Amino acid sequence: MKNIKGFTLIEILSALFVGLILLGAVYISMISGQKSSVAIERKTVAHQDARAVLEIMTTEVAMASFNPNFASNFWRNPGDCVNISANQAYKGIQVATANSITVEMDILESSVVGDSPNEVIGYVYDIANERVTREANCGGAAPFLGDVPGNARSVRVINNTLGIPMFRYFDGLGNEIFPTGSPASIPPASMPNIRRIEITLAVETEEVTPDTGTRRRMIYSTSVIPRNHAIN
Repeated sequence: MKNIKGFTLIEILSALFVGLILLGAVYISMISGQKSSVAIERKTVAHQDARAVLEIMTTEVAMASFNPNFASNFWRNPGDCVNISANQAYKGIQVATANSITVEMDILESSVVGDSPNEVIGYVYDIANERVTREANCGGAAPFLGDVPGNARSVRVINNTLGIPMFRYFDGLGNEIFPTGSPASIPPASMPNIRRIEITLAVETEEVTPDTGTRRRMIYSTSVIPRNHAIN
């Protein structure tokens, strides 16, 4: 009768060792892929939020000073949206600083500002909370990009961390108009001369990405031409 040999102990241990190495490689590959997937997802969410907000801001800021009936003395006080502003020469850009802007427009073409829900829009960069807020018709500032109470945050707005103003202003010749005074704002004589507004959003993911252990940073910028502001 033929002598049938089995596997030796050394061969079995060698096979187990090789198998463990292969399983370890598969596990590491899966974990790496999962971390990469999470990182891409977080970056994508942050990108979508920032881009959507920038598009809305661009649309609304571009409508500043829309006055189809050429009405006079009807721009509102941005503090209450009811009283007539003492700064009628500012027209539909009633507040202009490096971190805030309030624009007004007559959407209903009624020669009245404030009789439609979005005719007075204020954007403020809330540095302390690393977010942007939006206020419509003096109804109270609401989180717009960044911290949203009760919801998970997807981004932090870090313009201040990077030393980048959210708003920059330029005249018709392309010269930058710098905020002055305390608190710093565009000088009264220069408010009617604003012809282009640059909006920049510097953001980072709220949570660190598993693959690098850091937050992903992104910067979005666009230029807005408030054409109606140039019309007397």
